[in-house]
Formats: sequence, C-alpha cells, structure tokens
Amino acid sequence: MKERLSSSGFSTPTPVQAAAIPQALDGQDVLATAQTGTGKTLAFLVPTIEKLLKENTPGVQALVLVPTRELAMQVLEVYNVLRGKQLSPAALVVGGLAEGAQINAIRKGARMVVATPGRLQDFIDRRLINLTTVKTLILDEADRMLDMGFLPAIRKIANIIPKHRQTLCFSATLEGSVANLVKDYTRNAVRLSFGSTLKPAENIKLHAYEVTVDGKADMLHRLLTKETGRTLVFSRTKRGTERITKNLVRQGIQATMIHGDRSQSQRTAALAAFQQGRFRVLVATDVASRGIHVQNIAHVINYDLPEVAEGFIHRVGRTGRAGGHGSASTLFVKEQRTELFQLERTLGIKIERMRPDGTAHAAGHDKHQHPNAGKGREFVSSEHSAAKNPPRMVQLPGERLQVQLEG
Repeated sequence: MKERLSSSGFSTPTPVQAAAIPQALDGQDVLATAQTGTGKTLAFLVPTIEKLLKENTPGVQALVLVPTRELAMQVLEVYNVLRGKQLSPAALVVGGLAEGAQINAIRKGARMVVATPGRLQDFIDRRLINLTTVKTLILDEADRMLDMGFLPAIRKIANIIPKHRQTLCFSATLEGSVANLVKDYTRNAVRLSFGSTLKPAENIKLHAYEVTVDGKADMLHRLLTKETGRTLVFSRTKRGTERITKNLVRQGIQATMIHGDRSQSQRTAALAAFQQGRFRVLVATDVASRGIHVQNIAHVINYDLPEVAEGFIHRVGRTGRAGGHGSASTLFVKEQRTELFQLERTLGIKIERMRPDGTAHAAGHDKHQHPNAGKGREFVSSEHSAAKNPPRMVQLPGERLQVQLEG
C-alpha cells in the first residue's frame, strides 16, 4: 500500500488522513469534518482497502455512499489505483450510466460498492444487490447527501446492512441533521475536526470585484487573460453557464461546460478534457462545487454569487487543494453589496475588494468597506483563521470524548 501511495504521488498524509486512518484500522467508527480538499477520500479508502486485503471474505464487504455520479466515479478511480492486483474491481452503482456494466460488476463478486443512494435503493428494491455481508459503511459528503434529499434512502440502506459494522462518516460541515444521522448509525464514534469547516482554507486568496451588469463579461475576460492557469468559473444557472461558455469561445478562450441538463457522457467528457488540459476553462453550475477534484486549478471565479454562504466554501475549495495555493475571485454588482457583506458575516471572513485594474482598495479608504467596520466587529482574514481554529475534538450527544488526535 505504501508503495502504491508513493508511486501515485502521496508521500505525506494530510492531518485528517493521519488522524483518521489509524482509528479506522483499529475498527473505530469515525466522524471527521474538515475543509474540502484536505484528502478525506484517502482517509477512508486506505484503511478500507487494508481490511479487504486481510479478510478475503466473499460478498460486498464495503459500501461507499456519495451524493453525485462524478464523486462516485472519482472515488472508484482512486480505489483502482490503490487496490493492486489482489482485489477485484469495485462496482459502481449510479444513475446516468449503462446499468448492465454495473450489474455485471456486482455479479462478478465486487467486494466494494461505490454508489449514490437513490440508484442503490433502486437496485435493492429490484433485488439486484445483497448488502447483508457489509462490514464497513462509508458516508462521504454526508451533509450534501442530506441537502439533496437522500435521507430516506440512506436510512433504508443502513437498516439493511448488519448493525454490527464499522461506520466512517466524512463531511465538510456538521449541521443538526448530520449530527442526528451520526448519532443513529455510529457507535462511540471518534470525532475529528480540523480547522473551521465554514471558512475557506487559509492558502486561498480571496478577492471581490464590483462591476456593472454589462461589465461582468469584460471583467471575466480580463481575469482570464491575467490568469494563465486552469480556471473554474461558477454560474448560478444552466442558461448562464451556456451563455458564458459561448462568449468565451468567441473570444478565443478554450472553454467547456458542465450543468445539470448535460448528459453524463457530456459531463464526463468535459471534465476529462479540462483535467487533461485540452480546455483551460470549465464553466459550471454548483454541480461541480462538490466532489470534483481536478489537480492544479489555479483560479476559481464566482461569476455569480452562490445562493447560500456554504456554497462559497465548496466553490472556492476546488482550488488550493491538498495544501496547494490558489485564488478565488468574486464578481458582484452594486445592488449585491449587502448580499456579499452578509456572506462575509456568516463565514467570518473578509474578502479583499479590488479595483478593475487588479489593484487593492487602500485599507481604511475602501468605499465598499463593511458597514460594521469600526464598530467593534472583528473580521478574521483567511490567513489567521487556521491559527484561531486548530484541530480539535468535539463531543456530540451520546459520544464518549476521545483524546485529541493530531497529524
């Protein structure tokens, strides 16, 4: 395993990996929250693969539930890199792809299944899969699955799986509904929390540009001309995504797009082309803000403000991953000043206001500064958030407090 990790470029574990892997190998239930891009996928795949290698038991032994097809496919890809020749391929159970191949993988004896809850429930109802042998249940991006309305499917699946099992739950945030799910389906879970999950990582530079409605496209072009690296642009709507992409292509910028109305094959092809560098810009709705990992995204641009503050965290988390550096730019119009200020208040951050020419507004002379500035309210910059929010253990109802684990 160490050799395969090293050959794949994984030499030093991230804090969440260093803390979660030993606990999972010891058979403990784990609930881990950490900022997006901190390496949660390896944190559950490494111990799970180790167990599969040691216990050559037939049947589905490990089940990974994720919110989206794209994330399921990426988890499967990492599994295939690490499993070696001793383990059989995992089965993918998701919508939007050929069903026959998924059923064949199960029938051929896949010991790990990576699935979205809705499609897996369909397979269960049609008796296409047997989960009574599962020993490890993994919930990845648990908060997102609940946001998408998968709770009834998750409960049905969890009730089929043997109660005497290990449960590993990984999430970027921990709200009340997630806490209740954890309480119902884990046993004395080790609680791991790293930094603030409601703040962007400290290695991401945050900038905001006030523009006119008609000047948005020009500002986007200016930012893309200035930034030569791989860039992810977020739009609120499918129609907006298509309009932005067409405009960029007309301007000679290599751009492709992902949104909910595109077929799975189109989305997969666009993501692969972006990953391989055939397109420098990917324009997407929030379908790409979770679970999509493309290496070396230098810049995230919020062409439109996200609908909720939490969406900002997941969008900008596509850059600066695994300890790297990145930048995130947000475009807003005058009428959205209050909306942007509210986003800052909710997340406890300050986004640096920039002039269209790329220079920063002078501190204390920014005409767009927060209305609470100077009134005793402290805004914590992303550079200082890590120091004020060190790795910590938090006790949940019904849990026993575990000793603090650090990388």
